[in-house]
Amino acid sequence: MRTLPVGDDALLVEVASGEEAQALHAALLRRRAEGALRVREIVPAARTVLLDGLADRARWAAELASSDVPGVPPRPRELLELPVRYDGPDLAEVAARWQVPEREVARVHAGTEFTVAFCGFAPGFGYLTGLPARYHVPRRATPRTAVPAGAVGLAGPYTGVYPRSSPGGWQLIGTVDAVLWDPAREPAALLAPGTRVRFVPVEGP
Repeated sequence: MRTLPVGDDALLVEVASGEEAQALHAALLRRRAEGALRVREIVPAARTVLLDGLADRARWAAELASSDVPGVPPRPRELLELPVRYDGPDLAEVAARWQVPEREVARVHAGTEFTVAFCGFAPGFGYLTGLPARYHVPRRATPRTAVPAGAVGLAGPYTGVYPRSSPGGWQLIGTVDAVLWDPAREPAALLAPGTRVRFVPVEGP
């Protein structure tokens, strides 16, 4: 692990992979819950974890830099199921890249259990991992100026669901009706790092 000071009281911890970032994030959450770590926020990303509002930054920088990455935490038991219509405009292109029929894209995607690795880009947007490497696809060469809320997209190793209409360059394969971000709800975000997710195919508009 490598640590870098950020601002007055934050620490960025760099690790080698997304799996290590998830494991470190889970371990730091446990330490905060146990009272061993005083920090305002713990924010995971693709290969980093940010500790913001950290008390005794120098001590934690030295401790983390000399530590091994924790083992992968036990998977949470609760599974979030998201009904999805596999009707995205890029479904045929993804099927061609996978060299399978379009219905096979839906079967493979719905048969995969995903985990939210981290959140970002927009409130409520989770980066979900789980698809094997052979199913990774590049972003679109030309991003769309507007992607509708609920669109399910693929980009590299990630699956994501757009929580609101926004520009985007992911390959769109489906649509969900679930509200990913609702400020009136507690918590506002339906997806959080570590959440297990499975997409459940449905028919109809």
